[in-house]
Amino acid sequence: MRAREIPTLALDSYQRAARVALSNHLVTATYPDRIALPLLRRWATELREDLLDLFGYRLEVTETTARLFPVMDDLDASQPARTASDRVFDRRRYAYLALALATLGRAGNQITLSELADHVTSEAGQVDGVELATDRASDRDAFVDAVGWLAARGAISLADGDAGGWANNPAAGEALYDIERSVVVALFRPPRAVQHLRSVTGLLTGSDLPMDDEDDEGDTPRSTDPKETLRKIRRALVEKPVVYFDDLDQDGRTALASVKTVADVELLTGLTSERRAEGVTLIDTSGRMSDIRFPSTGTIAQVALLLAGEMSDRVVDPDAPELSRHPIDKESDLVDRLDAAIPGGGIFDDLAEFGHGRSTGGDAGEPALYPFVENSWLASTVTELVDRFGRTFAAQWQADPEGLRERAITMLDRLRLIHRISGGVLVLPAIARYRDVMVSVKDRAPQNSLFDETTDHSDTAEAGNAAEQGNRGAHDD
Repeated sequence: MRAREIPTLALDSYQRAARVALSNHLVTATYPDRIALPLLRRWATELREDLLDLFGYRLEVTETTARLFPVMDDLDASQPARTASDRVFDRRRYAYLALALATLGRAGNQITLSELADHVTSEAGQVDGVELATDRASDRDAFVDAVGWLAARGAISLADGDAGGWANNPAAGEALYDIERSVVVALFRPPRAVQHLRSVTGLLTGSDLPMDDEDDEGDTPRSTDPKETLRKIRRALVEKPVVYFDDLDQDGRTALASVKTVADVELLTGLTSERRAEGVTLIDTSGRMSDIRFPSTGTIAQVALLLAGEMSDRVVDPDAPELSRHPIDKESDLVDRLDAAIPGGGIFDDLAEFGHGRSTGGDAGEPALYPFVENSWLASTVTELVDRFGRTFAAQWQADPEGLRERAITMLDRLRLIHRISGGVLVLPAIARYRDVMVSVKDRAPQNSLFDETTDHSDTAEAGNAAEQGNRGAHDD
């Protein structure tokens, strides 16, 4: 492992480079910032070896881009594409993004926004269920979101005009973009063509790797490569907020329990591990690798923290009725539903491959059972929290407790502190670390009037500025 050879004074720089590569699979001259690419280029040789050895990841570094090709072991919806306003991409935006990227791959050095829209419109018309009508404002907004995602990563850069002006009025607004060919090429490098797949599991690059299967006799499982088992556990450590022993088979549990397995990831990333009886998590004290910080500021994060504490107390409350317990649905159910929706007409039968499902559960024995909390309890608890602490929440959430509950639950689900199922959530063990949450509320100073009649105009301006700062401090968002 090359990280062990890095001098102590340079180790922090190397670990920062590793965190950048793992958290941003594409790095360009401007994304995620202007210092990321020079940092990766400095440590490119060492990173290539360590990322391949520890995780099986391949890193390509050029003068203009750095591209990490991860190995996907299971389906993961926790890192969707997002708009500039942090809105998750829907199916329409994903379709526009794919079609725009295909158009840019065939274009010259520059392209106008209207020209790009015309090409996407033409291509969309050949796909059932996809349409871009530039005379429809919602379509234009979705298209501009897809273009903005590409611009943020440096695939295109604005040379003249304004995309917002085009979105408001295509007849009056226009934008001209320079195309960065190397970034466009680096963005889309699929391991296989979609038209060659009959199962969504074929999208998992991990399906090319050794895995458990039955031998020719049909009754004896083949053993998994121990080195690949270690890589799979390390991948889970850097890709998932928490890795639970119950999610793993016996070989995986043994690998996760090994001190060296986790220590190698700690050395490479600079993160700190936290071990519990139920599993292991890596703590990012730098705040630069995690895509979501928790605990954090803001109404949603604070309500999520309070709700986590309430759920933890409910699970262990001896005076409350005992909660029912349920297992987590296996990924195979989701795979079956997705495979059933694949349009067979677009598949090239002669080249088609069958994806292989990959188990994400534990041993074949009884599955782990987790306490079930109903939606009605969650709704009443969030309403109580709004009643008690609502004066410190952002105004929009004070008036929308249902929306606040949904966003808080989504955050806890992404952190693997709970698991959403029909009718409620399953409470996972790691949530217990947030028991006994301490709440400190800072009330605003009372203000009877905007202007004090006893002061002159200069004092009034100063008082007004002070009041504005006080209001900012009292709001979470």
